Amino acid sequence: MKFSNGYWLGKDEYIINSPIEAFDASILTAQDAKRSSKTLVVNASYQQLRSRSDMLDVGNTTMSVFSPAPDVIGVELKHFDQDDHNPLYELVHQEVSPEIKIDEQQAHYKAGDLELTVDMHSKFNLDFKYQGKRITGSEFKAQGSIDDLSGQALGKTMHPNTVVGAQELASDRQVTRADHYMREQLSLLPGTKVYGFGETFGPFVKNGQSIDIINRDGGTGSDQSYKSIPFYIAAKAGISKEAHGTYYGVFVNESQPTSFEVATEVVDRVSFSTRGESLEYYVIAGQTPKDVLGKYNKLTGGSTLPPEWTFGLWLSTSFTTDYSEETVMKFIDGMFERDIPLSVFHFDCFWMKGFEWSNFEWDKEQFPDPEGLIRRLHERGLKVCVWINPYISQKSKLFQIGKENNYFIKQKDGNVWQWDLWQPGNAVVDFTNPEAVKWYQNLLKRLLDMGVDCFKTDFGERIPMHDAVYHNGNNPQGEHNYYTHRYNKAVFELLQQEKGNDEAVVFARSATVGGQQYPVHWGGDNLSQFHSMADTLRGGLSLMSSGFTFWSHDIGGFEENASAAIYKRWTQFGLLSSHSRYHGNIQYRVPWLFDEEAVEVTRNFAKLKQAMMPYIYSEAQQSVAAGIPLMRPMYLEFPEDANCADLDRQYMFGSDILVAPVMTEEGDVDYYMPAGHWKHVIDGREMTVGDNGQWVAENYDYLSLPVWRRLD
Repeated sequence: MKFSNGYWLGKDEYIINSPIEAFDASILTAQDAKRSSKTLVVNASYQQLRSRSDMLDVGNTTMSVFSPAPDVIGVELKHFDQDDHNPLYELVHQEVSPEIKIDEQQAHYKAGDLELTVDMHSKFNLDFKYQGKRITGSEFKAQGSIDDLSGQALGKTMHPNTVVGAQELASDRQVTRADHYMREQLSLLPGTKVYGFGETFGPFVKNGQSIDIINRDGGTGSDQSYKSIPFYIAAKAGISKEAHGTYYGVFVNESQPTSFEVATEVVDRVSFSTRGESLEYYVIAGQTPKDVLGKYNKLTGGSTLPPEWTFGLWLSTSFTTDYSEETVMKFIDGMFERDIPLSVFHFDCFWMKGFEWSNFEWDKEQFPDPEGLIRRLHERGLKVCVWINPYISQKSKLFQIGKENNYFIKQKDGNVWQWDLWQPGNAVVDFTNPEAVKWYQNLLKRLLDMGVDCFKTDFGERIPMHDAVYHNGNNPQGEHNYYTHRYNKAVFELLQQEKGNDEAVVFARSATVGGQQYPVHWGGDNLSQFHSMADTLRGGLSLMSSGFTFWSHDIGGFEENASAAIYKRWTQFGLLSSHSRYHGNIQYRVPWLFDEEAVEVTRNFAKLKQAMMPYIYSEAQQSVAAGIPLMRPMYLEFPEDANCADLDRQYMFGSDILVAPVMTEEGDVDYYMPAGHWKHVIDGREMTVGDNGQWVAENYDYLSLPVWRRLD
């Protein structure tokens, strides 16, 4: 959100107050749920304090500085001391013994090798240094306590010959209290690239973008995101492995919608703001991008290792296609007859009757013996996944049960919050109600008792923010993004209870901070086009830059009919991803419906992934332990190579395998090879690349693509 008019001025509709001078600093030793044993507290006034009269009619910001872990410093900026009633992200704290020093001009707070210096009196500002080297800072007047007067009488004639401006309105005691925002701006060193913010499908490097952290169901071809994460990683590459670059992350600990201006409003800063009276953020420093990402991952709960069987090939019924028990068995028989390894079969929405989602009951016309069908799939060595969501249609027999027991989100007038989007009269399960959670879990337990192995937890983004009342009384804007965390957690914890910790897995579309604890996530509704392959990969690499370890996508694209070329090229990409699933909307995704070569491509790459499984699973285990992604952006694995900073059409699959998906029908692909000795996984040729790296342009048929293993 942009509040300024150029570099010096604010927009007319905003009053921006910034801390100018600190008037005291102290050390607070009392602990609470989110503070370390020592907190630095600084109070800073919105004007210079030259005399006692300057202490009247002026606001101030109270800044608390604390640390939840070594090399992590948290900052809370507070105007009024009010509870915003937003849910709090679940953070994992470590023992920290911070060093705090206060003198007349400065205050210092050090946690591990990260130090914050506060210049208090001359020009109030913050300076962050890691191992003695400046990485970022909040410069003079970067912080803002902002009144939004746009809904009031700004610019209107109130008295003859008088036009009321923002300052006059601010001083008018009769004016209705304005909306309020808190803002921070952290500087970027020259040459710094910014990544992250969850699964965003626009340009991979975020410099120059405005990003709103709010989960929406907008597809992979828009600026909306199913998985919005208020975290970014800033990286300025070193020139060699010995010359460390500058790497840090910033996590804004706000569950309600938060706006970021990445080198836009002020071109050498990242600005972030949220509605309310406080703003909390963490600066996380490390020697490498992996180091930074791992610390953030652990702070927000760490990752969970999915079962080994989940890394195999998943086949779906697709969505609006006609399917029944006969169709399902025909698909599975076809895969086995063609010697294509298969791990999981997924039943999408229409395993239930239309207009009745979700009632969690099989459509007996199409599936007369679901227990028998599941048993037969298990006998084939397959796991079974079924689609669910947290929306209950008014036609579902569960609607009245939920309504009578207050299991749904409500309107302010006490009625159930409903709309017709997706299903007629949809209600939304209120996971802030513990009894609703138990009810929902018991509905799913019946399916597990039938033999279902896991769930695709779809949706979770279209959650009401306005005229909505939750059981716990929280701010609905904060609960909007947090909803998916409660939803996926409820399902995942049920699977842990019923299947065991080592067997629990969901296939989730939406996520927020900490969602990496409940794998796996997939990339949402993409198109069956080559450019959508690129969009999808950018989104995945951005999510992998945001603390998540595992990720998947709909092979072939979700919307539209896929061409044989799209299907085959996307199959290569999909089976060299963390998790691999065929899924579509209006078209079945079995290979023999495209052409015979598609069968060969699917067989070859499914078997290639099967042969690579010892490497993949070992790398997955190491990735979980380190808190880093299995599919890695190139900058993450080669931080010293500035040529890798912008690469978004290739990735590292674990630490040693480079993959560059082919995104053209003709088979043309260009990609970058970092320095080292490499061997092609499919054709066996070797390549030695010098210290300056090498760009390669090649052409591949449908049975191969650039997939290289690092030998040194």
